[in-house]
Formats: sequence, structure tokens, C-alpha cells
Amino acid sequence: MPSQPHLQVDDGDVNDLVLLPGDPGRVDRIAGRCTDAETVARNREYKVVNANYEGRELSICSTGIGCPSATIAIEELARAGVETAIRVGTTGALQEEVGIGDLVVATGAAKQEGTTRRYEPVEFPAVPDHGVLSALVSAAEGGDGPAHVGPIVSDDAFYFEREPGLDAWEEAGLLAVEMEAAALFTLARRRGLAAGAICAADGNLVAGTQKGTGDDEAELPEEASDGVGRAIGAALEAATKL
Repeated sequence: MPSQPHLQVDDGDVNDLVLLPGDPGRVDRIAGRCTDAETVARNREYKVVNANYEGRELSICSTGIGCPSATIAIEELARAGVETAIRVGTTGALQEEVGIGDLVVATGAAKQEGTTRRYEPVEFPAVPDHGVLSALVSAAEGGDGPAHVGPIVSDDAFYFEREPGLDAWEEAGLLAVEMEAAALFTLARRRGLAAGAICAADGNLVAGTQKGTGDDEAELPEEASDGVGRAIGAALEAATKL
């Protein structure tokens, strides 16, 4: 049996840098931008692929939705030899100026979730590694389309985000809300990894838009899907510098 029971990988099966989308289908989208892509394992919400992007060997691993499943992936990847982890996902904007499809690079994540509280007090910071953050900012701001850099919030309840907490997040200047970054930043600090996160806005909660609420049958509107493509490109570009 593999040493990591959920990812179904052993030490040495993955590269030192990993990109972490939530959606297993997005693993294939990222791998499609690379060469020498090879599926290493597939179990539950986790799909692991090794690939090469412009000479940089890397792995891609889906985390599923939310901090609990993301934490399992991060813990097992760290045990398998990963040293750097970059979340590539989607997020709901909390500021009017953040449009659908815009990129958001997180400088920190408020812990509005329950998983990290099992590891440490909520007052402990959830922040990215400076080197990873710098590489993501450079790649995002050097690409096509708007990019925003600042703090976000990680929450557990996707369908509760229209409640009173939304106003407090907006007033605090948090750029967006998503469901995994706080766990990634917290676990990375505790396990000695370097981590960062870049997301594409798939809706604007202040404006009352959220993915899956439009007329399009697809999960993401076209602008958001295009933004995901730009986030993938920025993450891969950042990976070549790390």
C-alpha cells in the first residue's frame, strides 16, 4: 500500500513543487499547458500528475473543496517530498473593483474556517511565503488583464456567504473569499513548506453574482473560465522562478 493513503503516492512519486487546484478536472487543464504529463495516482477527489513546464519539473494535485480535504492533500504531499505549493483556484470577489475573471494574489487569509483551529489558535497568521508571493505577483501583473494583490478570507460555508459576515469582510478590505488558502498557508508554515495562492474571481458577492447563478449551464461563466486560464499561466510562470 502507498505510504500516503489518500493521495496514493509514496516518497519520491511527486516533484518538489506542486500546483494545487481544487477541481480534478482542472488538473488536466494545467497539465495541458505542460509537457511529459503523466498521471501518478487518482483516488477520491485527488488526482496527481507529474509534468514539465519550460524545463521546470512539477506536480499537479487536486485538493477537492474546502480546508479539510485540502489539509489532507498538503499533509501527505509534504510527507512525500513536496517543498513548494501554489494554490490555483477560483474565488468570490468582495470588493466592487474586482471583476469576474480578474486575478487575486493573496497576501494572507483570514481563518473563517474550522480546520486550522485544530492545529493552532485563530490569532496565528495564515500568510504566504514571500518568495512565492513575489513570483506570483510578478507573473500576474505582467500578464493580460487585471490583477489584485491583498488579503482574502477562507470560509467553510459556500452557501452562507451572503449573510452578515459579508459586510464585515468588505469593510475590512478583504479582496475575496475562497475555501482553501488559510489551510495551505497554515500547514505550509507548520510543515516547513513555501506556499502561495492565486485565484480567478468567478463572481462578485458585493454585486450579488456567484458562480452557478446565471443562465449558462457551465459551472463558470466565460469570463471566469478565461481568468482561470490566466491564473494557470501565472502560476506556471511563477513556478519557473522557484
